[in-house]
Parts: sequence; structure tokens; C-alpha cells
Amino acid sequence: MENRCVIILNHTLPSGKAANAAAVMALTLGQRYPHFVGKPLCDAQGRAFPGLITSGVPVLAASDEQLAALYARCEEQQLDRILFPAAGQQTTDYAALTAVVSETEATRWPLCGMAVVAEKKALRKLTAALTLFA
Repeated sequence: MENRCVIILNHTLPSGKAANAAAVMALTLGQRYPHFVGKPLCDAQGRAFPGLITSGVPVLAASDEQLAALYARCEEQQLDRILFPAAGQQTTDYAALTAVVSETEATRWPLCGMAVVAEKKALRKLTAALTLFA
């Protein structure tokens, strides 16, 4: 079975904060799943550029309630997920972020979004009610 990934953003995020959240989670996805990245792209002059993800990454929208429900379903199904707590956009100091989030159980974090990795069919079932982030 082939795993896929999806990024789910809080639908209230303005475009700049949404782009930031998606980029941060995508970097973590690339680190955790380097096999998602294809071979280098070469131009007509033979110059190589880093490869891109081979299967695409849907970026979907969800409410706070939907994100909480998705978190719970991922927990139940033991799906891998990357969380982006809202506190992550309130500081540029990673030590401060880790201190803030350590005070609250993850199920209670307000989320900018989350990325989920799962088998294609399970991922579709999990996200069927969501729309593309716009």
C-alpha cells in the first residue's frame, strides 16, 4: 500500500499565515518521508534542481472543531500526523514555543493545521468532508 500525505489548514488563517503553516509542515514531511521526494529535475542544459514530491499534496480547509475531530480519528487509527500549534505563529523563538506547548496536552492545542500521512484510501475517507483551502 502506498502512503500519501495531506495538509489541513485552519480555514480562518489569512493567506500569509496559511502559506507559512503549510510550508513549515511540508518541510517536516520532507524530513520524515524523504522517499516522497522524486529524483532531481534537469533542464535542457543538464542543470539539476532538487526533486519535488511525486504524488502532490492536497491542502484542505477545516474548522477548529473539524481539526479536533481529525486529530482524534488519527489518534484512534494510529496515523502519523504533524501538528502546527497556533503558538508556533506567535513567536520566532523555538525554545519559547516548546515551553508553551509543553504546558498543555496536544488534544487541547489550538491548531493552525496538521499534516497527515496514511494509505491513500484511509486518507480519502478521513478527509472526504473537507474542501480545498482557498
